[in-house]
Amino acid sequence: MHERRQHHISSAVIATKPGGIDGVLAALAGFDNVEVHGADKGKIVIVIEGPSTGVLGDTLMRISLLDGVIAANMVFEHVEM
Repeated sequence: MHERRQHHISSAVIATKPGGIDGVLAALAGFDNVEVHGADKGKIVIVIEGPSTGVLGDTLMRISLLDGVIAANMVFEHVEM
């Protein structure tokens, strides 16, 4: 039987500390599976892609540990088959 590959796509919102948005944006540029879609007033909207929910969760956890991040919350997840 042919195994279907899944591709997971998630949106997330990152809240940054005052004055921390530029540093967080610079750090996000180093993530291969993260795309920034907007940034304003201490908030950053991103899309994370990967082969599993675990990869997305690990990426979001790594983002939440970045210097200047107050919180990183997943908003939506979609699975392509």
